Amino acid sequence: MEKLSVLDYLNHLINGTLTPDMCTHMQYPTPISLTLGIGLVEAGTGTATVKIDASKEIHGNQQGTVHGGLICELADAAIGTAHSTTIAEGESFTSIELKINFYRPVFNSVLLATAKPLQSGNTISHYICEVTREDGKVVAIVTSTVMTLKGDKALGR
Repeated sequence: MEKLSVLDYLNHLINGTLTPDMCTHMQYPTPISLTLGIGLVEAGTGTATVKIDASKEIHGNQQGTVHGGLICELADAAIGTAHSTTIAEGESFTSIELKINFYRPVFNSVLLATAKPLQSGNTISHYICEVTREDGKVVAIVTSTVMTLKGDKALGR
């Protein structure tokens, strides 16, 4: 097995050049992304863009729009993927805060969530994620605080 950094693994995944002998220390694609149909578009050090083809027929709420929880999960997936590119083997991380502001509804659209760091620390990092519809309009802005776990604190995660 060829063990790659998370970033190298993700870029092979994006480019379609991943081979069965390639692996990384984190699980990609994640089960929740497979379940919901979230795809990876782009990854860099501390950044990531993910997408989903959202529809009110599949992801709708009682008002007939795409559920805000799906939009929040999309942003969380982008932020988690972005942060995972900075995590060394033997480390882990957890979200300790996530805030979302909604700006407009979604009925049927490919949604993009692009995450980037506002501040990257040794233990605590802050991210911002913009979620946009395919017409380019902002659906939501999400901020999140992520804690990197090291040593004994990362065990079992």
